[in-house]
This record gives sequence, structure tokens and C-alpha cells, in this order.
Amino acid sequence: MLLTTLYIIGITAEAMTGALAAGKRHMDWFGVMLVASATAIGGGTVRDILLGHYPLGWVANPQYLAITCLAGLFTTMVAPQVVRFHKIFVLLDSLGLIVFSIIGCRVAMDMGLSPLICIVAAVVTGVFGGLLRDLICRRTPMVLHKELYASVAFMAGGMYYTMMYFAVPETITTIMTLVVGFMVRVAAVQFGWRLPIFKFEEVGKVEAKELDSQS
Repeated sequence: MLLTTLYIIGITAEAMTGALAAGKRHMDWFGVMLVASATAIGGGTVRDILLGHYPLGWVANPQYLAITCLAGLFTTMVAPQVVRFHKIFVLLDSLGLIVFSIIGCRVAMDMGLSPLICIVAAVVTGVFGGLLRDLICRRTPMVLHKELYASVAFMAGGMYYTMMYFAVPETITTIMTLVVGFMVRVAAVQFGWRLPIFKFEEVGKVEAKELDSQS
């Protein structure tokens, strides 16, 4: 029940952020609903397809699809207020990331898959919605160059799996994973924690830039 409630809150918040991204690209209402839904439930959809887990989550529970579409359309009417309360949505996004990661790990565990695949399922569920949003909106996926995001999903999935493996009660496992994962993600946003960045430019391009700067 706890995870279901948090999941609904999470997909609603994610759908609203997706709708904002669609608005910045001047999409029509269908585009808004598409991006909102892809952001909110895309990660679970990709996970289910990769794992062969059918029916897909939103097919088995079509109310989730309805929630994301309605949240997207609602955002078109209250966009300025949504932007004003940006910090709240960052917190909800952080909470949603951990909830999605736990659910992804749980689905893979229920299928009897290996520990690595369970953790990968957590990451896919947590981050692929944002990846799909950014790809549809033709921008570099933020999860690949912003504060710790996929790494937090990986940590949450690993923590959840490990505690369940050692027979820690599921309620305690869920709550501890939520608290720790949420705190790490919020701290990453607050302090700008990120993985090392790899920068590479071809020699010819570097020389061309130097010549341009000298001319």
C-alpha cells in the first residue's frame, strides 16, 4: 500500500515535469500527454519489455496511464505555478526515483532473476522515463550529465536486494531504502555531486578552435 501510494505520487510528479518539457518544445496536447506518460511510466515499460514481464504495468493497470495523461493536461493550465514550486518537484522526483527503483528490483526478484539483473532492472525503471522524455524533446539526457541520478537508482536497487536477501522484513527494507536513497539524491542536488566527467575532442577540432581564437 505504501509503495502504491508513493508510486502514484511519483508518476504524477514525473508526468508534470514531462509536460513542462513538452511545453518548452511547443507541442500540442497529444504531444504533452505522450511526453508526460513516457516520462512517468516509460521506465517501467522498458523494464517489462526487456525482462519479458507481461502484461506491461500500465496495461494491467490502465488507471496509471490515465493519471499521467490527466496530470500532463492539468500542467498546461497551471504551468507557472508548477515552475514556481520547482523545489517541491525536485523532492518528489527524488522520491519517485527511489520508489521506481524499488519496484523495478522487486519485479525482477519476483521473476527469480540474478542479483545483477535485479539491480539493472531498478536502474532501468528509475531512469529510462527521463531518458525517453529528453530523447523525444531532442535534448541531451540529463541523467547522463547532471547530479547523481542513475547511480542513486543503482545504489537503491542494490540496498533493497541485499536487505531482502538477508531476510530483513520487507516493510523495514522498503522504508530504509526510501530514506537512504532519498537523502543521497537530495544531497547530490544540494551539493552538486556527480560522477567524473569524460571530455574528449579530436585533435583536428582542437586545433581549429585554437586557430579561430587566434584570428
